[in-house]
Amino acid sequence: MKPRKGLRRRAVFSAIVCAGTLGTAASAATLEVPMHAVDANGVGARIGTVRVEDSAKGVLFDVELQGIPPGEHGFHVHERAECGPKAQDGKTTAAAAAGGHYDPGKTGRHAGPTGGGHLGDLPAVKADGQGRVRAQVLAPRLKISDLKGRSLMVHAGGDNYADDPKPLGGGGARIACGRIG
Repeated sequence: MKPRKGLRRRAVFSAIVCAGTLGTAASAATLEVPMHAVDANGVGARIGTVRVEDSAKGVLFDVELQGIPPGEHGFHVHERAECGPKAQDGKTTAAAAAGGHYDPGKTGRHAGPTGGGHLGDLPAVKADGQGRVRAQVLAPRLKISDLKGRSLMVHAGGDNYADDPKPLGGGGARIACGRIG
């Protein structure tokens, strides 16, 4: 018995819809975050991009920046998708509108990407002598769905993943920020 034309058309249409849905799901698992220089005056020029995607071992951040001071820099997910300055302790602070490190469990601890503290603690990134960062870092405790409505932040200094001798790993000022939509 020969299948009717209507059934064949519906089967082909269903296959196309399924393929389109799978393609959408795959592309939804990748984000591109434009990164901008920040200071107490506001958000400045675009200095690069961070591509973010889910992997079997956590969230992978593919970082490409330029114009960053040479050396190691703290890298974190912050609470809000804001990069503007805000007054803190009577002083306007770069990217303070982003809030603190993403810490949904309210641990209050800065323990690094594999520790039991802030989920926003990411591996540090390092800029070469020309101020370029080209790195891939993994956050094993995050999923891409955790990032919606947050921001990525690069700090002026390195990160020792402790609150001693300085709070929040000693990274200091916020120098680059990207809003995650």
